[in-house]
Amino acid sequence: MFHEIDDKLHDECGVFGIFMQNPDTMTDAARTAFYGLYALQHRGQESAGIAVADDRHIGLHKGMGLVADVVKPYHIDNLRGHIAIGHVRYSTTGGSALVNAQPLVFHYLKGMVALSYNGNLVNTVELKKRLETYGSVFQTTTDTEVIANLLARYSQDDLEDALNKAMIDIKGAFALIIMTEDRMLGVRDQMGIRPLCIGNLHGDYILASESAALDTVGAEFVRDVNPGEVVVIDRKGLRSLQVINSPRRAHCIFEYIYFARPDSTIDGLNVNQARRELGRQLAREFPIAADMVIAVPDSGTAAALGYAEESGLPFEEGLMKNRYVGRTFIQPTQQMREMGVRLKLNAVAEVVRGKRLIMIDDSIVRGTTSKKIVQMLRNVGAQEVHMVVSSPPTKFPCYYGIDTSRREELIASTMDVDQICQYIGADSLHYISRAGMFKALGSEAEIFCDACFCGEYPAGAEGK
Repeated sequence: MFHEIDDKLHDECGVFGIFMQNPDTMTDAARTAFYGLYALQHRGQESAGIAVADDRHIGLHKGMGLVADVVKPYHIDNLRGHIAIGHVRYSTTGGSALVNAQPLVFHYLKGMVALSYNGNLVNTVELKKRLETYGSVFQTTTDTEVIANLLARYSQDDLEDALNKAMIDIKGAFALIIMTEDRMLGVRDQMGIRPLCIGNLHGDYILASESAALDTVGAEFVRDVNPGEVVVIDRKGLRSLQVINSPRRAHCIFEYIYFARPDSTIDGLNVNQARRELGRQLAREFPIAADMVIAVPDSGTAAALGYAEESGLPFEEGLMKNRYVGRTFIQPTQQMREMGVRLKLNAVAEVVRGKRLIMIDDSIVRGTTSKKIVQMLRNVGAQEVHMVVSSPPTKFPCYYGIDTSRREELIASTMDVDQICQYIGADSLHYISRAGMFKALGSEAEIFCDACFCGEYPAGAEGK
């Protein structure tokens, strides 16, 4: 599933949670969660929700749409509690429907539990069949409900023990926040594929997909949740359980290339700095005779600045973005589809006319958008358009929470670089080398998951 307008890969969702020891008002937790989700809106725009707990009960509000459209001030007034967890969703599996919106709230043997989840399991079908034989009934099509049923299955144990057992069963990539009436727990998969970090706000603990969300609510970054770790937050504070130790790390490389906000730092690596260094590496690998460097905004901007700095060429804003069209464009009409990329981008004719351009983007998925952008630049008089990409060719589907379920949708899986160049109509096309990508990120390949480039899946693949 790709969007008609931006033709980009999309992450599944973002999660946020806060445990307040002594809130000034019982709506402080929900209000903080609202702002935290607002900061994570780029990770999912199809649905949003907030659940709160007050030591006795869990309340919930969720709906389809953006955070500000779903959660209104009067909803926050009704979300009373000192613990809150939230979720923004982009559906990769399970489909876009209110029943799949999160957080999901369940009753089980020991009380109530709410879950906010980011990622994708590769053994969902197997687990679901096993649970159904034990009598489990499923109301949604999400992995989250599978995890909830596993917790219920082990509910004769304490929730922490049940979670430890569930983590042994599930395979794939996930960052999970769980809330009971009086506790909040954070969990990260054993290889750290999906991100999750810890913050502190005047003594209150926060869990979030990205550190930028901590900055937004005024919290201090404490650390990332370790792969295979469970953190438990209650009235006594925070404690940690290292449930699974894996010798392999596999942080999602697309967090640094495209998904995460540039002002986030994930597993010790600042996203903006990583993207700039990718651009510098591109300039070292592909010096091109040109007049200027431009970016496909906003995702290509940091890499374009890095390329310009390394090459000595000027950086110019040759393409302008319509800020009112986000990363997604929900249910476009046929007329809008025909307008295509012009709804989102416009070429600045006075800047690019008669110029030899180096155009930087973070990736090429289907190639349809790249083709339209190149043609747009030629239509306003660009002399040459050389496209340079800050990631290697995306050839393989992702099974870990990114919407590339069918390999045939990826242009690099069926065409070589010269064929793609001809298809998009560029004068030349260059992708960063895989070795150059790791060099730019300052780390070895073994700490990243880059299965979308190489086809090697560190946590297995669906059905395997």
